[in-house]
Amino acid sequence: MKKNIILIIKGMIIGIANIIPGVSGGTLMITLGIYEQIINTISHFFKNLKDNLKFIIPLGIGAVLALLLFSKIISLSLDKFPFATTLFFLGLIIGGIPLLLKNMNKNKDSKKVINYIIAFISFACILLFAMLKSNNAVDLTNLSLIKIFLLFMVGIVAAATMVIPGVSGSFVLMLLGYYKPVIDTIKNITNFNLLGHNILVIAPLGIGIIIGIVLVAKLIEMLLKKYETKTYFAVFGFVLASLIAIIKPIFSYNMNIIEIIIGIILLIVGAYSTYKISNH
Repeated sequence: MKKNIILIIKGMIIGIANIIPGVSGGTLMITLGIYEQIINTISHFFKNLKDNLKFIIPLGIGAVLALLLFSKIISLSLDKFPFATTLFFLGLIIGGIPLLLKNMNKNKDSKKVINYIIAFISFACILLFAMLKSNNAVDLTNLSLIKIFLLFMVGIVAAATMVIPGVSGSFVLMLLGYYKPVIDTIKNITNFNLLGHNILVIAPLGIGIIIGIVLVAKLIEMLLKKYETKTYFAVFGFVLASLIAIIKPIFSYNMNIIEIIIGIILLIVGAYSTYKISNH
């Protein structure tokens, strides 16, 4: 029972992360200590179906609960308290770095120069990606077959970025112009007057997400098997770059001393929470 509750909490953290542009769900999977298990579960779902279901169901419940319960709360928090909210998620990522460093250094070849070059390249790529911006929202009011197909394709792309550490799936949706209409649909999912329209948006996007996650999971599993140390060094570069991408906007926020104190407290709480949870 305790194990399931911890998995639900981890699922909720990952779910919330995927709502916020700039915060990587893949990074938090790493820092929560469940990244490899998620990749293996997705890649070999039917091989150990019973055990995989025991793992993925509570995790999925947590993620879905987070999307349904926190999409409005997170949106409000980012609007009203962006500094404190950002620092909390910064803490969640920082708290898992010790576990990531442990994975990087567990093999004999961890000191090779090539590993640090790979880490730098991945760091630079994510930092450049984070500098891209787009404010053009796609209109999903009137859906056509072409728009439904594009939702499916966007789902595949977004899913791939949700699994790759350091890349924010919601940020990719924002770049493509789908973030706001998709979040608005999730917010109104319980509005039965819009049920048909919401299903036409969520269903193709969801199918695309599932296919994208499976494809990328297979790729990452292969990389972890053949190039484990190099893969973790690349992930470390992703994580460092995502920290900078998250930190950068906070200097533009208007804040007073109370908000700063609350933000620092939430940073510590987030870091401590991830550190403790990642070891279970």
